[in-house]
Amino acid sequence: MMEAVPPQAPAAARLPDAPRGAPAPTRELAQRVASLHWMIWPAVAFVALMVIFPFGYAAWLSLTDTKIGQPQVFVGAGNYKALAADPQFWNGLKLTFILYLGALVIQLVLGVALGLVLNRIEWAKGFIRTVMVSPFMLPPVVVGMMAIVVLDPGMGVANYLLKAVGLPPSLFLASPDYVIFAVMLVDTWQWTPFVALIVLGGLQSLPARVYEAAAIDGARGWRTFWHITLPMLGPTIVTAAVLRSVDLLRFFDVIYITTQGGPGYASSTLNVYAYRKGFEFTDFGYAAALMITLSTIVLGAVMVFAQLRRKVAW
Repeated sequence: MMEAVPPQAPAAARLPDAPRGAPAPTRELAQRVASLHWMIWPAVAFVALMVIFPFGYAAWLSLTDTKIGQPQVFVGAGNYKALAADPQFWNGLKLTFILYLGALVIQLVLGVALGLVLNRIEWAKGFIRTVMVSPFMLPPVVVGMMAIVVLDPGMGVANYLLKAVGLPPSLFLASPDYVIFAVMLVDTWQWTPFVALIVLGGLQSLPARVYEAAAIDGARGWRTFWHITLPMLGPTIVTAAVLRSVDLLRFFDVIYITTQGGPGYASSTLNVYAYRKGFEFTDFGYAAALMITLSTIVLGAVMVFAQLRRKVAW
């Protein structure tokens, strides 16, 4: 008797073949992976919808005069023209970049230094790294309330310590001149350990043979760090800069909890100013124009760092 031969699948349902000459297990793996490609498309569509729809709707709002209780009016580029003539917009833009550039430079420098220290610690390194994680694991509300308690001009710990060493007290969060730097200090305390852990991971992935060759050539101390460690850490540092750039340019929660953009507009970054225009003054069209402008700045910063990362890659 002849054995029954199972029918072949239709040509359209057949899986793509692996390259010729590939081993049988490799062909099977390629076929299994190809058969699962369709499973990622719902996730891709969901993510695209969650990004494209809110951005598109905000872009549309930015072209309208939308306020609660009033009919929506299309104004085209009117909101963007109003931005150019708004002194508070330029003040918010200036504060955003002061906070961004200042905090980013300080956090990268301190993060690299702290990462180098952590890389040399052998005793209780697991406990120390766990403690290092704790600041950036705290909710923003907790960080903001801690900042208020520590930096309070009358009862705060910071002024008590300043008086103890003979320095005059400061208003900190209540001073129009220093409030943005006080917020920068709070963010640096919270996120420098995050940069340090990224740098630590980069340090532990550096090839030991490079240092062995450098030691044979007589490189020691700062020369090793400056000419070997720092250049090889370039991609890691740029990655940390990208992650911190996105957070710093849209920094909102701690500022709003501690100062609500005050005193006056002294800490009103673009994010805080947009929130106040949208939810305090219900000018949603103008607030959307502010957020589209801020999103463009964030995208530009990420693209600059992406190009920089390609240049420092090794």
